[in-house]
Amino acid sequence: MKIINLCLLTLLMSLQVVAKDRLEMFEDYELSKEVLSVTTVKVDPNMEDVYLAGLTKSWIKAVKIQKELGYIKDWNIWASELPQSGDFNLVLTVTFTSAEDLEPNKAKYDNFMKKWGKENQKISEETSAKYPEVRELTGEYRLRKVIFK
Repeated sequence: MKIINLCLLTLLMSLQVVAKDRLEMFEDYELSKEVLSVTTVKVDPNMEDVYLAGLTKSWIKAVKIQKELGYIKDWNIWASELPQSGDFNLVLTVTFTSAEDLEPNKAKYDNFMKKWGKENQKISEETSAKYPEVRELTGEYRLRKVIFK
């Protein structure tokens, strides 16, 4: 009888060790405060260098200023090693410290535009007007890291 009770007790205890079939947010995992903005792009064959050159005159200049001003945490461009496979072959990312940084803010906007200047605005508009000739935006995402406890 003692052996049966011991076996039952062992079995009951081992059942609690088995993985849950559903996790609970804040109990088992949390989402980061940091937000990653992701844009997926399908650049036409042999046009990657043309598109990247355009980005240096527009998007890259803008995110560098935003990072310098402390409005964003970081930015990156990721290129596929298999450029002709899938729905996209280039990924643009911007990391924000929190969702609060995504809220409209006139003071930040005015400060950025002052630093950006009319000349950069003109060049950026001219450059980005040609983007549809060499690429297609295939997706926009906002992601948060899942942090397991």
